[in-house]
Amino acid sequence: MENELKVGQQNMVSLVSSNPLGDIIKPLSHEILLFDSYVAGTTHIEDETVFDDVSPGNKLILQREPENRFDENAILVLDEKKRKLGYIPEKDNIVFARLMDAGKYLIAKINTYEPKGAFRQINISIYLVDF
Repeated sequence: MENELKVGQQNMVSLVSSNPLGDIIKPLSHEILLFDSYVAGTTHIEDETVFDDVSPGNKLILQREPENRFDENAILVLDEKKRKLGYIPEKDNIVFARLMDAGKYLIAKINTYEPKGAFRQINISIYLVDF
């Protein structure tokens, strides 16, 4: 049957963002500010050209990395092209990791960006996207 309801492994966010219905639902979403932090590990990024596109106001993707051998609560920070910028600092990530593991959708936005030689200070705000 063409219009049959199917149960899948996708969460609400993936269904909304990859479907024309998402354009209808997006105006109904809220971004709730949770915390101000920074991007850790910027000196360990191999492809430094990723920082050429970094500017205040950019939205960032947050993605869990539970298989990280250094931190079981690791959260990757990616730009909109899904290129790695760094991580949410370990001292800040436990609550956000638990929220993400429970299926909550979190994003970040860049507040300030200041290159300092090999080090890049990227201050961000973390938001819960609520539908």
